[in-house]
Amino acid sequence: QVQLVESGGGLVQAGDSLRLSCTVSGRAVSSFIMAAWFRQTPGKEREFVLALTKTGGTTYYASPVRGRFTISRDNAKNTLYLEMNNLKPEDTAVYYCAASVELGLNAADDKKYAYWGQGTQVTVSS
Repeated sequence: QVQLVESGGGLVQAGDSLRLSCTVSGRAVSSFIMAAWFRQTPGKEREFVLALTKTGGTTYYASPVRGRFTISRDNAKNTLYLEMNNLKPEDTAVYYCAASVELGLNAADDKKYAYWGQGTQVTVSS
């Protein structure tokens, strides 16, 4: 059984940095075609943030986080990371990690991800 567990969320001030972790069990994180981070705020649809391909050679970014957020993977720890710098109040959301085994998917399409974590809250105060 594949499980994804996020951690690292919390309350920070604007301009601060935060690193989220997504620990994977039941399958190697490097085996997924795509591993990604999404976020969601109340009353809004889930929003794509970043995604990393199986080889680790390609990263997909959403425009609002380009230049501030980075996705990475530690195969030895079987963990996916989201490094967030220069955080803004509009980054406040529940952040979810997700993984897909589907070939040729659109990285931003959340319907293509079969595996999801439970989410971790990130709150950025102004």
